[in-house]
Amino acid sequence: MGTIRALRSARVRILASIVLLVAASTLGSVIAIRQILLIRLDDRIESGLVQETSEFRRLVGGRDPTTGRPFGTDVQATFDTYLRRNVPGEGEVLLTFIGRRPYKYTPRRDYPVQELTSRYSAWTSLRRSEQGTTETSAGEVRYIVVPIVLSRRVRGAFVVLNFTRGERGEVDESIQVATGVSIAALLLASLAGWLAAGRVLAPLRELRQTAQGITESDLTRRIGVEGNDELAELGSTFNAMLDRLEAAFSTQRAFVNDASHELRTPITIIRGHLELLGEDPDERRATIELVMDELDRMNRIVDDLLLLARADREDFLHVETLGLADLAHDVRAKVGALADREWRLVAPEPAMVRADRQRLTQAVMNLAQNAAQHTVEGDTIEIGVEAAGGWARLWVTDSGPGVPVGDTERIFERFARAGGARRRSEGAGLGLSIVRAIAEAHDGRVELDTRPGAGATFTLMIPLRPIAASPQSPAPVAGAPA
Repeated sequence: MGTIRALRSARVRILASIVLLVAASTLGSVIAIRQILLIRLDDRIESGLVQETSEFRRLVGGRDPTTGRPFGTDVQATFDTYLRRNVPGEGEVLLTFIGRRPYKYTPRRDYPVQELTSRYSAWTSLRRSEQGTTETSAGEVRYIVVPIVLSRRVRGAFVVLNFTRGERGEVDESIQVATGVSIAALLLASLAGWLAAGRVLAPLRELRQTAQGITESDLTRRIGVEGNDELAELGSTFNAMLDRLEAAFSTQRAFVNDASHELRTPITIIRGHLELLGEDPDERRATIELVMDELDRMNRIVDDLLLLARADREDFLHVETLGLADLAHDVRAKVGALADREWRLVAPEPAMVRADRQRLTQAVMNLAQNAAQHTVEGDTIEIGVEAAGGWARLWVTDSGPGVPVGDTERIFERFARAGGARRRSEGAGLGLSIVRAIAEAHDGRVELDTRPGAGATFTLMIPLRPIAASPQSPAPVAGAPA
């Protein structure tokens, strides 16, 4: 089973593909090279035959170099002169005939010229040149016959033979060498392909091992990413997926932990009162009111926890272009119902920002509710907005006891409250966590400026630049400032 699985592995398939491609290309190349060499050999043989006959024809119509007189009908002198002055090429044999009788030929012991005697009669009877191929024990023979016709009589014949076995043997030997080299190259390519496939597939093996090592309780493993190729991109994508899964599981665990932590008390209160519920109508009415109040508080806690759990989702914001002054006036109209305080509004000249109106309103209202809970009747609470230095600033300033230095970071955590507060908040301690989540969703932040006993200023900082809108977000308004 393991052997079958190994044979089906990607590394083996890649190597098999490489070997098949290289082997096919090598085989095709060897066949093509052999064919080209044979064609060139045939062309060279043809050229040699033609060259020999051309030189002989020129000599027949020329002069005897020893006497300076034309050869005329002296065929014997023509043959003697030609054979004396010409050396046959590789594989060539020159035959001469006077009349129908063989005269002389260039001796080649390794070529069976005597096997061609049956053709002598036909060759010496020709009146025109003839070219052809025949077979002998030494292989294929190419020939060309040039009859010597003088005074309308056939005086003899000149035959050029070419035994191709030797040159074809050289071609075959060259092909054998090329085949051996190709096989060696194929083996080296296979080894290199095996190693290269191993290196290329190493990230995939690491991906598999990482995936096998991931459990619900451990999502911290990541793949080492090197280079800028497709596999590196795959590793980065897988790591990004693990980041999202880890964040989702962390959010889920935080939600479950927070819910179990904060809902345990109201559930205990409800259960205890219901278990002690008597028959007295007034007692029953008071118990029901208490139970309904606790259920309302549980509902608010669940809603706040769900909002925090959705803060990392793409559809958390519905971005639009809005005016800061209009937002400030809307908030001012609503905060009067929170508590009997002296609410002051500081709003600058109109300035535009790309943000989610409802989420910003929710954040500022939470800050206002927090300020109201830490002040008393008649205290002043200031709400202000401005745009400066590339940021939109929305702040709430109260005249309460301020935040102790040791609590400036902790109060933004879930279910956290300032330890030195004048009065305890009526909420679940999620308001400031929601404010920070809304700010970070806008690529912004929350700043706190406080001095114990001198009040506190919570500032929501939103960048004055386009925010990447979700699919449900309205399109940017033309002409809106970036």
